[in-house]
Amino acid sequence: MAVRKYLLPRFFFATCMLTGALAFSFAAHAQEKEKEQIKGVLAEPTDAEEVRAQIATVEKLKAVVPDRGAVLYFLAAANQHLGETRKALGLLKECVTLREGFDPSSDPAFLGLKGTKEFDDMVAAVHRDYPEVSQARLEYITEEKDLVPEGLAYDAKQDLFYLSSLNRRKIVKIDAEGRTSDFVPGDRYGLLPVLGIRLDPTNGTVWVDTFEDAGRTELLHFDASGKLLGRYAPSEGAKHGFNDLVVRKSGEIITTDSLNNRVFRFDRRAASFTPLAVYRTLFYPNGIALADDDRSLFVADAVGVVKIDLFDGTSRDVDPGPRSTLAGADGLYWHNGSLIAVQNGIGSPRVAAFKLSPDGNRVTRTIVLENHTQFTILPTTGAIRGNEFYFIANSQIDNLNGDKVMDVTKLAVVRIAVVRLP
Repeated sequence: MAVRKYLLPRFFFATCMLTGALAFSFAAHAQEKEKEQIKGVLAEPTDAEEVRAQIATVEKLKAVVPDRGAVLYFLAAANQHLGETRKALGLLKECVTLREGFDPSSDPAFLGLKGTKEFDDMVAAVHRDYPEVSQARLEYITEEKDLVPEGLAYDAKQDLFYLSSLNRRKIVKIDAEGRTSDFVPGDRYGLLPVLGIRLDPTNGTVWVDTFEDAGRTELLHFDASGKLLGRYAPSEGAKHGFNDLVVRKSGEIITTDSLNNRVFRFDRRAASFTPLAVYRTLFYPNGIALADDDRSLFVADAVGVVKIDLFDGTSRDVDPGPRSTLAGADGLYWHNGSLIAVQNGIGSPRVAAFKLSPDGNRVTRTIVLENHTQFTILPTTGAIRGNEFYFIANSQIDNLNGDKVMDVTKLAVVRIAVVRLP
């Protein structure tokens, strides 16, 4: 897949096969700037106009989004990309001062700031507030090193996991003993890179999202044996990127569209997609979760989590409260009144649980489950099995540039870690 011009910040490329591409892009951009500085000329990035348009839109969200830190982090990354380092540092400092958990230490957007006293002091302060939390253990590995996995789902009836692959464009099964096999082989059905994957609670069939950066996307339906039951794509010509999905008790599918910045309902009878109304602009909608009431839908994007009432159509941001952030959630899941999130869009990734108020409108308690360990190098998504959360610990998406692995010597076995839920 081609490298997108610019996506903010790490969250924007963590699940759409672009982390490695963008990290490479940031590094290349920094090298070009260095060459231009030697020549005495400092040119703007080619996507400067697009980035400034994003900045203008996000600036307007300051009065709407309850998480000020998320907006500041977004703006800091954007300004740093434009080469406006002093402004970026000021925004980043303001963000870190809020002590919400944003940690720029491993974010490619701020690669050029590493080693400077101002930046390193900020990182040290973050690490004092949010030290290592090591509670997870290794549960499964897959010997295929080049899967570059993105989605994970649990089938309680068969007691097995489904793991989707971006690079190999297939779906793998992992049984209770850790044995792996192909559920849908890569040479069957001509799949696009496979992302979100969920079980249909009505019949145990499997639904998956696939898309490539050029803007082609499909929602696919498989039976329990891996046979394709249906494939569906938007009919109009805009670019779309279905990323993650939920399946309601009625069988209705709701999917995030990361390239079109929308959330779609899929009508199975009409085989058509209808956008859900949301009260504010979404920026790379990604993780999605459905409460047990089958009514409250939670959609994660770069600056927070929006709650949508599927009965009356109203929507609002979930208030994370002080010293907490819901931003940058790649994987998002509902569990006993809490949201479980894999947050790889807040700089250094972490896994966290957010206990919600009875109405689901605000966070009452934030519990960091895993942080700064071997299992949070680049996690993406997960699945809940009982009172435990299984998650992809090393997606290796940062080694994927478009449809090619950049360095095969850096590939490692895929690790699935598990942590007990509070």
